[in-house]
Amino acid sequence: MQDPHLTPNWATSALITIDVQHDFLSEAPYGVPGTTEVLPALSELAGAFRAAGRPIVHIVRLYEPGGRDADLVRRTLLAGGAAIVAPGSEGSAVPAGLLPPGAPALDPELLLSGEPQTLGEREVVLFKPRWGAFYRTRLDELLRGWGVDTLVVAGCNFPNCPRATLVEASERDYRLVLADDAVSRLHDVGRTEMTGIGVNLLPVQAITGALKS
Repeated sequence: MQDPHLTPNWATSALITIDVQHDFLSEAPYGVPGTTEVLPALSELAGAFRAAGRPIVHIVRLYEPGGRDADLVRRTLLAGGAAIVAPGSEGSAVPAGLLPPGAPALDPELLLSGEPQTLGEREVVLFKPRWGAFYRTRLDELLRGWGVDTLVVAGCNFPNCPRATLVEASERDYRLVLADDAVSRLHDVGRTEMTGIGVNLLPVQAITGALKS
């Protein structure tokens, strides 16, 4: 029997996509294996949330030249001249198939200031400076303002940012779903760890079906 404290409330859910940007796609020089491969599932998921009128937040990284405010593990690489999701670059852009029709290009100045960039009705982009999407961001404020209590998380790349985001969300008492066929580098140990903290692992087809019911 489903634990009533963990059951997703689809009518008050939101989709969070994590770091789905050109520089992190499988074929990019610093890309993450498996990320390009989940783009069709991610696009289907985003389309279903739009059709259901539910909020979507696209979380992105922007590494400034030199890596001044990057994770410590990446600062040496960035200080050495590596350009990864640099503000204003093509590599920092979110693939078009994940965005609503006519969506504007990312506004790096706005995003780096911590403000959300509006793409459509209750659909925004938000910059995060570290692994988790709640750290030094307005994500929780936005979600509470929309009356959201259930999060569906998908994107790139499970061991780092989706995992950190799910842990942070659990600490804030959100009901949680990981779209397990729309996230790169998910592994069996990770599946066990996520179910252990109350995350529901569901395929995109089940999520889109639930949104329609």
